Amino acid sequence: MENEALLEKFQTLTDEKNYRELSVYLDDQLITDIAELIHEDPDEADVIINNLSISRAAAAFRILDFPLQEDVIRTLSAAKIAELMNELPADDRTAFLEELPSEAVKELIKLLDPEERRITLSLLGYKENSVGRIMTPDYIAVREEWTVKRVLDYIREYGKDSETIDVIYVIDEKGHLLDDFRIREFLLVSTDTVVHTLMDDRFVSLHANDDQEEAIQVFRMENRVALPVVDDQGILLGIVTIDDMLWIANEEHTEDIQKIGGTEALDEPYLDMPLLKLVKKRVGWLVVLFIGEMLTATAMGFFEDEIAKAVVLALFVPLIISSGGNSGSQASTLIIQAMALGEITVTDWWRVMRREILSGLLLGGVLGCIGFIRILLWNTLFHTYGAHTVLIGATVGISLIGVVLWGTLSGSMLPLVLKKCGADPATSSAPFVATLVDVTGLLIYFSVAYTLMRGILL
Repeated sequence: MENEALLEKFQTLTDEKNYRELSVYLDDQLITDIAELIHEDPDEADVIINNLSISRAAAAFRILDFPLQEDVIRTLSAAKIAELMNELPADDRTAFLEELPSEAVKELIKLLDPEERRITLSLLGYKENSVGRIMTPDYIAVREEWTVKRVLDYIREYGKDSETIDVIYVIDEKGHLLDDFRIREFLLVSTDTVVHTLMDDRFVSLHANDDQEEAIQVFRMENRVALPVVDDQGILLGIVTIDDMLWIANEEHTEDIQKIGGTEALDEPYLDMPLLKLVKKRVGWLVVLFIGEMLTATAMGFFEDEIAKAVVLALFVPLIISSGGNSGSQASTLIIQAMALGEITVTDWWRVMRREILSGLLLGGVLGCIGFIRILLWNTLFHTYGAHTVLIGATVGISLIGVVLWGTLSGSMLPLVLKKCGADPATSSAPFVATLVDVTGLLIYFSVAYTLMRGILL
């Protein structure tokens, strides 16, 4: 195993205190392998960081999970922390700092060079989860009156400090964004060509206050490796690159999955989170759902007389509420995912409702037929339900149609309603929808039973 060999070699050189060879050896390894080595042996993180070139140390640090980054910082000297913080790209440094307590942020910002401090404070000034927090000011910007030769010379001189040179931006004397070009567009024309003659004024940009989740959709639709970020006046402030978007997309997806599962989003890896903190994240929703399920008992109490007269009705309560809850959970999960992918928006509510009405009727019809046939077959074999088996089967079958229809409508509409109200659609979790449908499903079931069986069993 390569990682095992890396760890063994590292331990050997460390034990021998052969730091000269260790530095050469570590600098020859892949950044991902260095990150894995820190993960495997976090107690030696200071030795690893101190024996890497600072550029490679920063590259390894930026791909670590936040809890491990925090552990690494604690092992380093103030001088090394300052060196590392100043070497990190502005967007990665900001992402790290925003996770720390305010006192720690103040101390780390003091270690930054004046220019890096200015940039960092500027990025931290944007609201949390905005594009401004993840943009970088390291980009290549040229002027429209330049020739292609001058542009290429400029890239050779300053490109090494840019986050990417795949996309070049054109600005005016005041910094307004005029256009953007892929680098190949400069490479495939004569060096005497003036930039202005290549411009078509068709470009896509993000606003610094845009939500990061919205930016993900723009990247997906535009298929770009980087997008410019502007302010209200159209002045180019920075760029956001696809690697940052991939991290954000992963975090958003993880957060949505956790919310759909009926828990608060975890801000640390599962195994790194303290037990009491994990319990705190989960207990809130469990209490809410538990209280909601109490309404189920209340609903059954309301129909106590009906149950006493026809005890057989109670046998199918789990079947009814589980079917409604399952259909609601399915619908909410599908709609939340479709919204996250940008496939539907709040304005599509009527199209969604029409589809779910038809889906609910078809799904409910399938389950209702199965339930009806099962009751008839079971009674034929075991004589379980008495003389009114057909009536009982019809009650269960019709109830299943109503409950599944209601479940699909509730599960599909609730995320859209929450989005319209400015809330996170993922909070309409599957357990929440299931609890809601449990209570209303009982009302539907016993209402159908009372209508069909009044004067016969009830």
